[in-house]
Amino acid sequence: MDQAPGSPQEPQDAHGLPSCYRHPGRDTGIRCTRCERPICPDCMVSASVGFQCPECVRTGSGTGHGPTANQPRTVAGGTIVADSFLVTKILVAINVAVFVVVLALRDRFVAETDLIGYAFSPQLNAVVGVADGEWYRLLTSTFLHQEVSHILFNMVSLWFLGRLVEPALGRSRFIAVYLLSGLGGSTLAYLIAAPNQPSLGASGAIFGLMGAFAVLARRVNLDMRPVIAILALSLLLTFTREGISWEGHIGGLVVGALVTLGLVYAPREHRTLVQVGTCALVLLATVGIVVARTVSLT
Repeated sequence: MDQAPGSPQEPQDAHGLPSCYRHPGRDTGIRCTRCERPICPDCMVSASVGFQCPECVRTGSGTGHGPTANQPRTVAGGTIVADSFLVTKILVAINVAVFVVVLALRDRFVAETDLIGYAFSPQLNAVVGVADGEWYRLLTSTFLHQEVSHILFNMVSLWFLGRLVEPALGRSRFIAVYLLSGLGGSTLAYLIAAPNQPSLGASGAIFGLMGAFAVLARRVNLDMRPVIAILALSLLLTFTREGISWEGHIGGLVVGALVTLGLVYAPREHRTLVQVGTCALVLLATVGIVVARTVSLT
């Protein structure tokens, strides 16, 4: 999702789309409103009308004043940085590191960190679960995997989606979407699934990135048909494959889309306030749901 300049010689794909001039090979239908060169989501800087490329902003084409007036920004207002995939790399590394711990400590570690609502654990010989005060399970379970195929599929998905979503949001906003999506998936699973049914995995957070990408694609006027097709296929697999926590997937998808809506459609004059408020409201809603479910179980 990034690429190229507006001359007859600029590279094009089989469908005639030019490539981002800063990232050859990434097709795009968006152009800088000043120089008219093709730009991808990584390179889009929000302007009063449309988007500008980082070079037009950096060379002082804007009308602001002061050292930060022309600083390139993402579509959500985040700072454009040299390594635009750093958080994605860190998240993959954390998931892999936790998987190594699982291989070393096995069932006991999983029993202490997976998502359980309320149940008796034979491994720990005790009652465990979120309803027993172990709220940390709502988050630790989102970094937990037991099978090689499970973590491999999730990390490939995280790598692919992270390289699309993180540059478009910026680091801090990407972290917020990822963590809140994972928490939202765990919360819906805690609310609906049987309290003694364990679940784990990064799928809720990854579905949140799918929801975020759908919102971003709509925001920058990309063709929504491929996005809808990917979402439809993912949901089909969610509801047709055995052993899948559909609650975690749907919870993550909804939260990721809602948070990203608040991030990318926030009015510029109150952007930070609206963005922080959106994240806070989603967090408060999840806490409220968890409290209500805990009361019902205990």
